[in-house]
Amino acid sequence: MASGGRAELHALPGVSAPPAETKGFFFQQTMVRVKDPKASLDFYTRVLGMTLLCKLDFADMKFSLYFLGYQKPEDVPEDPVERAKWMFGLPACLELTHNWGTESDPDFKGYHNGNSDPRGYGHIGLVVPSVADACKRFEELGVEFVKRPDEGKMRNIAFVKDPDGYWIEILTPDNSKMFVDWGQEQQAPAS
Repeated sequence: MASGGRAELHALPGVSAPPAETKGFFFQQTMVRVKDPKASLDFYTRVLGMTLLCKLDFADMKFSLYFLGYQKPEDVPEDPVERAKWMFGLPACLELTHNWGTESDPDFKGYHNGNSDPRGYGHIGLVVPSVADACKRFEELGVEFVKRPDEGKMRNIAFVKDPDGYWIEILTPDNSKMFVDWGQEQQAPAS
């Protein structure tokens, strides 16, 4: 069987079939902290085309949450309570957390993106119809690249940076064969 087949995946150490009690669970959000919400919101809405779905302010704790996704703006409910309920029922939102004052604090150096030591968090992934077309647009908009589609061993994917230096992988589902082939070439020994 080829590496990564369904039966092989369930046979990996630590992997089990989802318990019945987890039926209805789904991935709802990932959160990154941002220094300047104005710059981040511009990047994620104008450059990446996301929609601001919900904003929640926590004045006592001096922070705001901005939830973004690829829903249509006209689908966002007007009522704040309905909007939050609707948004928390969506899969795969991006949550930007802004701790008030970081945008104007000259001593604040920014957040660690996880791609330098000590390594940790790596990136979010964004599917686009055409990596080449998306990257041409990003180039025109002055977006900083980590990796262009024609660089490195993994071709036809790119990595760009948001205003806080977080990496965003740019890919298409058509790249799936490349990922599987490349992964098999680089396969780790069985543990």
